[in-house]
Amino acid sequence: MDKREKISYLKNKAMELRETALAMIHAAKSGHPGGSLSIADIMAALYFDEMRFDPRNPAWEDRDRFVLSKGHVCPILYSALIMNGFMPKDEIYNLRKFGSVLQGHPCMKRTPGVDISTGSLGQGISCAVGMAIGLKRLGKNSRVFCMVGDGETNEGQVWEAIQAAVKYGLDNLITFIDYNRLQVDGFCEDIMPLRSLPGKFRAFGCSVHEINGHSIEEILDALDKVRNSKDGQPKIIVASCVKGKGVSFMENEIDWHGMAPNDEQFARALSEIRSAV
Repeated sequence: MDKREKISYLKNKAMELRETALAMIHAAKSGHPGGSLSIADIMAALYFDEMRFDPRNPAWEDRDRFVLSKGHVCPILYSALIMNGFMPKDEIYNLRKFGSVLQGHPCMKRTPGVDISTGSLGQGISCAVGMAIGLKRLGKNSRVFCMVGDGETNEGQVWEAIQAAVKYGLDNLITFIDYNRLQVDGFCEDIMPLRSLPGKFRAFGCSVHEINGHSIEEILDALDKVRNSKDGQPKIIVASCVKGKGVSFMENEIDWHGMAPNDEQFARALSEIRSAV
């Protein structure tokens, strides 16, 4: 398909991801819609265009890896996995149920397609660095994609991981920062000011790209730039996003960090998501 067709296709996939994630959270009456919706466009580009994987063989050695460091927004990851055939579609109704393969945070021992268990903020990116080092040493061309929350960068472990990534020249590590400016307790600026996130990553020695995280065009352009780079620098894509994107009453509202919609809210949210494409 040409670029225009690809963009249209991915916009529709982002819509489906948002719908599926909200359906999970609504069914479970629990979950994290705000941060799930904010990264749907990036997840669409990664899981329906950029990443190499095989749903029939989740442990394929030459696959690209994905690490959801902000593990609490797993409904959007589970949606991508289900839509790609890693699991049956009816699993969406089992989010957070006892014994389900879809737990409240990603679990690599339970869920096909999950490359590492995450949840404790800051630890996911450290695991991603370890994966990238291992792939380098094995001579693999596979890449590691990581998603980090902006509030998560309050964790010192994030910066320790970045230091290691720079030291070991991990140009096979591509980290997205979900820069939606909100965390569980409020606005990042009020809780612990982030200052210039792009400037910090540049100062540490990373190759940094700044994009609109809801523009499929900008996401694809950024991925084009980093795809075959062998400059020895870890790649950071700071994506300016809106928490709760696509649902007017959820956008930039901290209460929707970890609250499930009721029946009326769910119906309204689906209507708004579908009308936006």
